[in-house]
Amino acid sequence: MKPFLLLASRAEDGAAEEEYESYLTFGGLSPAQLHRVRVEAAPLPGIDLDRYSGIIVGGSPFNSSDAEETKSPLQLRVEKELGALLDMVVARDFPFLGACYGVGTLGRHQGAVVDRQFGEAIAAVPVSLTPEGRRDPLLEGLPDTFAAFVGHKEAVSKLPAHAVNLAGSPGCPVQMFRVRSNLYATQFHPELDVAGLLTRISVYRNAGYFPPEEADAVMDSIRFQKVTDPPLILRNFTARYAQ
Repeated sequence: MKPFLLLASRAEDGAAEEEYESYLTFGGLSPAQLHRVRVEAAPLPGIDLDRYSGIIVGGSPFNSSDAEETKSPLQLRVEKELGALLDMVVARDFPFLGACYGVGTLGRHQGAVVDRQFGEAIAAVPVSLTPEGRRDPLLEGLPDTFAAFVGHKEAVSKLPAHAVNLAGSPGCPVQMFRVRSNLYATQFHPELDVAGLLTRISVYRNAGYFPPEEADAVMDSIRFQKVTDPPLILRNFTARYAQ
């Protein structure tokens, strides 16, 4: 089997390692089946799509909707490199799944409006499938409404006409969308369980998602949440596209 490629951009080693482990576990993959490139650590090398079964983009502290003059040189480099890669990915309709940051990358690349209108605080929210979502193979086996972990400052407020909205929540109308047949992005985190989210709350307590002094309260609000359905999306993705 060709490996999948995980493009990660978390600079904090603890969060980065836990993210990688979660994609292995919930994707049903071995380390040999998931090649990771940490794009924040060095320029993105040339990617030969023929070597991979598909591409996964993990979450990120970057916000694509920030004003260009406020973005760091690192963020600008990463955005430029991912944009060039998406040129190839979209042209080939190559299997792609972006989680959270994937909305900003794939969404902006395809002409979606990504702004701060529908940001959501860290929480478990009810996500409901659209009629198109109920028919989509990546959502096979999920209930019409399921709990998912969110926590994001930006989101899609308007999809381009050629994109298909697959799911939404009360506070964010675009929680998952598809472009062409094989390009997907989720606003929620299909790779997160409670333990993983608790790590991120601790790591990113000073990143502006909540007042730092409220970190313990935010963690307490998460500890007993039951979020079990979203990882099936990862398993569906790897099962469908493994080659």
